[in-house]
Amino acid sequence: MNKSYSYKYPHPAVSTDCVIFGFDGKFLNVLLIKRGIEPYKGYWALPGGFVRIDESVEECAQRELREETGLTELFMEQLQVFSDVERDPRERVITVAFYALVKTSNVIGGDDASHAQWFRINEIPSLAFDHELIIKTAVHKLKEKIHFEPIGFELLPEVFTMSELQHLYEIILNMTFDRRNFYRKMINLGVLTPIRTNSDRTSNRIPIKYSFNKTRYDELKSSKFFLQF
Repeated sequence: MNKSYSYKYPHPAVSTDCVIFGFDGKFLNVLLIKRGIEPYKGYWALPGGFVRIDESVEECAQRELREETGLTELFMEQLQVFSDVERDPRERVITVAFYALVKTSNVIGGDDASHAQWFRINEIPSLAFDHELIIKTAVHKLKEKIHFEPIGFELLPEVFTMSELQHLYEIILNMTFDRRNFYRKMINLGVLTPIRTNSDRTSNRIPIKYSFNKTRYDELKSSKFFLQF
């Protein structure tokens, strides 16, 4: 890439790292990749890589996610820049971290699938670089974000129970909710669409499964609200 001007001072390398959260119905998990080269050969690390000269950090993060998970459309946001001078023993590397929310059933794996593994959020092994700090920062961001946007639905299957939704929120926020109070709050959001099975249609039972209303979901994401428990 030719530029009209250039400067003769040291240029740091730029990378992206992605904290990929997944929910398996019981536990909140993070997808890690086992490194096959030095430094930190054999250590687990976040999916990521160096930004190419012709791509933005967002494009780099999307490319890495596609290569590691096989996913092309998912919830992803920029988390934070990590720029400690000693964070990478190879050279001066500044990383732009992102966090992504995926349905674990949709992750099909990419080029590095044989080296990828889900870990429960409370069972993370020793990690390469400063990736433990990045994950802790992402977990804090997720806890904060879930109060202002209904992003928890991005982690659930297309059809889910209220119990699964409540369990997810309890895991993320490390809290226990009253079942009736949680049910009322979620119904009042207007993002749940009841799904009746054939057996449900012949009875007066309350539907036990739901999908989320994406139109209402997008409205809430673009507006300001606070979901208080």
